Amino acid sequence: MNLPNKLTMMRVVLVPVFMVFAAFGQIGTAAYNPYAHLAAGIVFAIASFTDFLDGYLARKYHLVTDFGKFMDPLADKMLTTAAFIYMLADGVCSPVVLALILFREFAVAGVRMIAAGSGTVIAANIWGKVKTVLQMLTVLVYYFVPFFMGSSDMLGFSLVTQVLCWLVAVVTVLSGAIYLWQNRVCFMQAK
Repeated sequence: MNLPNKLTMMRVVLVPVFMVFAAFGQIGTAAYNPYAHLAAGIVFAIASFTDFLDGYLARKYHLVTDFGKFMDPLADKMLTTAAFIYMLADGVCSPVVLALILFREFAVAGVRMIAAGSGTVIAANIWGKVKTVLQMLTVLVYYFVPFFMGSSDMLGFSLVTQVLCWLVAVVTVLSGAIYLWQNRVCFMQAK
């Protein structure tokens, strides 16, 4: 297993670590722990950085593999979906936003499975990468800003986070539609 693939697997391992800290953060409740909330943000930031780093190293040193093409987007989905579930539980992300994210991911995964059946591995396109970056930035805002903001203007912070979540939803739907259109031949070849 090459270094980019190890970084991808590190991201997978960091997902449950992030989830533990996020579970203890509980922003917006009496049990809010700003240090656990910040720790969740730090773990998420480290995991997000591995996404940039593994792709950079794979392209620069020609270490792109079918495993990486498959596992890298899956690791991203695991990380960002876990974060949006916790944001939903904290009341700042609409269930509609999470549903749109999940619908898109299931649709894309289905296309990839159909393609894999014919021996084709489909890598993420630029719109999927834009979607992932926007999701990661939204989560980072959610986990870092409250720690430095303290208790001042939490209503404004919540509103900004909700707007970012809806922006994520729009970009997610757009990227999914583009992905499905670009790979529509997979549906025609499915038996």
